[in-house]
Amino acid sequence: METLNVVCMNLNPVVLAIPMYFILMGLELGFEAITRRKTYRFNDAITNINTGVLSQLTGTFFKLFKVGIYVVIFEQFAFFHLADNWISFIVLFILFDLCYYWEHRMAHSVNLFWGGHSVHHQSEDYNLSVALRQSSTAFIWGFPFYLPLALMGFDPVQFVIIGGLNLLYQFWIHTEHINKLPKWFEAVLNTPSHHRVHHGRDPKYIDKNYAGVFIIWDRLFGTFKQEEERPHYGITTPLKSWNPVYANFAHYIDLFATVKQARNVGDGVKILFNKPGWQPDYMGGYIAPQKVAVGYRKYDTLNTTFINLYVFFQFVGALLVGSYFLFNVDAFSIAGKTLMVSWVIGTTIMFGYLFETNKWWLSLLEVVRLLCLPMLLFFLVKDGMELPFWSVGLGAVFGGLSLLIFLTLDKRQKVEMLAK
Repeated sequence: METLNVVCMNLNPVVLAIPMYFILMGLELGFEAITRRKTYRFNDAITNINTGVLSQLTGTFFKLFKVGIYVVIFEQFAFFHLADNWISFIVLFILFDLCYYWEHRMAHSVNLFWGGHSVHHQSEDYNLSVALRQSSTAFIWGFPFYLPLALMGFDPVQFVIIGGLNLLYQFWIHTEHINKLPKWFEAVLNTPSHHRVHHGRDPKYIDKNYAGVFIIWDRLFGTFKQEEERPHYGITTPLKSWNPVYANFAHYIDLFATVKQARNVGDGVKILFNKPGWQPDYMGGYIAPQKVAVGYRKYDTLNTTFINLYVFFQFVGALLVGSYFLFNVDAFSIAGKTLMVSWVIGTTIMFGYLFETNKWWLSLLEVVRLLCLPMLLFFLVKDGMELPFWSVGLGAVFGGLSLLIFLTLDKRQKVEMLAK
């Protein structure tokens, strides 16, 4: 299993590119400030990024599962082992995208699989932060589509790198600020125009343009749609929440509630594996996507500037903690990894609560979360992590200062909900 140990090192280009994401988002925000064309909302962008953080953090626990099966098939069942060179790299890059096309298409075509992929489509905005909005469960349904590449003998390290590059390519196409590109480019490659169509919830745009890199797959398999007017973004039943954990389970909750209404096992299975919206006739039949109503308003919450600044301050802190973890994940024990991921997940949930509610228990949860930070750092030092001991004091200062700021907020002004 030497190959598996090599592959499970930090080879993930998606993690290595974290600084690039924020530089490009900063440039996009700067461009919007100049052009006065706004595509970002603070609460939506924070939730998008937090959902991506959750995906990467939880993915550290399933790295062996996701990559390990590929490695076993490669080592034990591959028809042959291809040389690791630039020719195999190019061939694998193309074939990986073909596998991605079919994985992506099935994620839209099978109700159960849609539970994983729907997370990426939940945002009603379209900007670079949406590219980071990734699911924590989609890999369960998606990884089998790539196993033929292991049988064909493509090296696991090459596979992991190309998988990351495929996802990186898709980052820049999540923008409204690039219109049409040269015809030859639009004919072969996925572009912002093509991908805007894919994110549209308008009936004519739904289930179109599945490609990751090469739009030729959609042209070849009959799923291509040219952008006409700009789409309405999001899913047909809006999430209406800023909670990134709920975002990962919302469709599954609704899906299994529907399955419970089935009169027999066969219909329950059909609900799971038919396309989203399918139901037996006695439950009302197929629910077709509807046109977006004229005057429709996106889900939103109106937060005070104070709350937004507080969340931003905490977001930066949590992002630094999460990034440190992702870049040094192999140095953590299982206990340290579990506690670190739990704290960051709890932090992202707290942001959703701060955006959405002003319940009495909110202050209690925030006090507990902030007190846990220096305790977490103290545990990591005692657990053998090579952290300077003063980091515990820094965590205590950050937590104490944050707690002081939070408790001085006027709770009556924390959240003003718009009509939902």
